[in-house]
Amino acid sequence: MLRVQNASVFFPGRDGGVIHALDRASLEIDANSIVVALGASGCGKSTLLNAIAGFLPLSDGSITLDGQPVERPGADRGVVFQKDTLLPWKSVLDNVALGLDFAGLPLRERRDRAAELLRLVGLEGFAKSAPHELSGGMRQRVGIARALATDPKILLMDEPFGALDSLTREQMQELLIDVWARTGKRIFFITHSIEEALFLGTTVVVMSPRPGRIVARFDLDFVRRFAAERDVRAILSDPEFGDLHNRIRDLVHRPHHATVHRGETLQ
Repeated sequence: MLRVQNASVFFPGRDGGVIHALDRASLEIDANSIVVALGASGCGKSTLLNAIAGFLPLSDGSITLDGQPVERPGADRGVVFQKDTLLPWKSVLDNVALGLDFAGLPLRERRDRAAELLRLVGLEGFAKSAPHELSGGMRQRVGIARALATDPKILLMDEPFGALDSLTREQMQELLIDVWARTGKRIFFITHSIEEALFLGTTVVVMSPRPGRIVARFDLDFVRRFAAERDVRAILSDPEFGDLHNRIRDLVHRPHHATVHRGETLQ
């Protein structure tokens, strides 16, 4: 389990003051779950993700992964960013294998592992391609494969589909569900999209504007239904999906009226 307990982050402000970015956030991410953090810009979503990744120290509180404190970046946490960070001078295959290269694996072993992951994300025919030859969605597929290469305990995804067109975004959401269903990875995913959060999350947490607080939590089954039935239309037209969309929209736009709600489960 990944456990965040009373996590707070303060930044020095330009005028000598202090920016309170994250306020006493607590969160648990179990195995085989997708926890989605949702909120307006500046609500602390990326701050929380960066703290879990080990890129950013907490000012207060703690983060542990399977009982071990998170204090710095590590191979046990794979990260996918909104903008792909592929190395343009390396092939797709070698980009995926980059973390394995750093870990000192033999060339054949890391290329075999990278090829396996390219098959997982549907890019087996593009191993020798350069990143500039790929579309935006394809580059994000490479980013997902690279993040999975070291077999991390958790996949951290910072609005990875936010810059994609709507059709590609839908395809990438379905791909992520397939990857999750086949690998069993736990995932922490952040987004501005309520629909994306409801479709992808086994749990959705709603965050307030700065200082970022978790003001509500919803446990859902839409993603498991899609993984089993592959019927997007049935999920999006479900009245409960629409009702939750409206409730969460109210929380996002009127967070000062919100209180913490836990265990609100959609069966």
